[in-house]
Amino acid sequence: MDARVEARAIVGLRHGARDKILDTSYELFARRGIRDVGVDEIISRSGVAKATFYRHFPSKDALVLAYLDRWFVARSAAIEAATEGIESRDEAVLAVFGVLRDWFEHGTAEASAFLHVMIEMGPDHPLGRASMDYLTRTRQQLAELAEAADLSDPEGFAWSCHILIKGAMVADSEGDAEAAARALTMARLLVEEHHQKKPSASAPRHFTDWKDPEGLNRDVATSVPQRAATPQRARRAGTR
Repeated sequence: MDARVEARAIVGLRHGARDKILDTSYELFARRGIRDVGVDEIISRSGVAKATFYRHFPSKDALVLAYLDRWFVARSAAIEAATEGIESRDEAVLAVFGVLRDWFEHGTAEASAFLHVMIEMGPDHPLGRASMDYLTRTRQQLAELAEAADLSDPEGFAWSCHILIKGAMVADSEGDAEAAARALTMARLLVEEHHQKKPSASAPRHFTDWKDPEGLNRDVATSVPQRAATPQRARRAGTR
């Protein structure tokens, strides 16, 4: 066999093995989380040798990062496809919730992958930080759609819209078959609000009038160990 042909064949086999490992782990991680799935199980189910696994993924964390990256590419492509060609920029923003509905209806377990990994691993773990980075990039995608729709405060809109999306993911996990539809209804109100130059008086954005007469929140806050500061929390603290 020609050396170049043989080299291409070897590369093809390695690429196939990598995809097989990633395909296997994709379903396992999405359904059961990260900590519950071990490398030995992934190797056994994917049918590759241990040496082959570690040739492609030096560690389990490296495999999880590849899993997260694959999902980010897939979800970004789905959002772009859903919004492409829609004349109404408002409807292009809201099309994101149609994508969410499709994921829920098809039982796409990885739909909430970034949220689950961030919560499971924690914001200080490398995988938690990677998930937060992907969530940030998703918000940037939402902010770009909001800016194209000429909404006020696109970044603020993206944060609010992301709250609806993440809340819908949790509700869907709880069994709410209408989670995406409920989120879409609230998103329409959000779009209307951001078409105004300033927030509606009926929708306050701060909790300045709320009181904690029993000091319950204060007691809870002082009894629970405080998490280390993250860039996101530090930024929010600086704007208060």
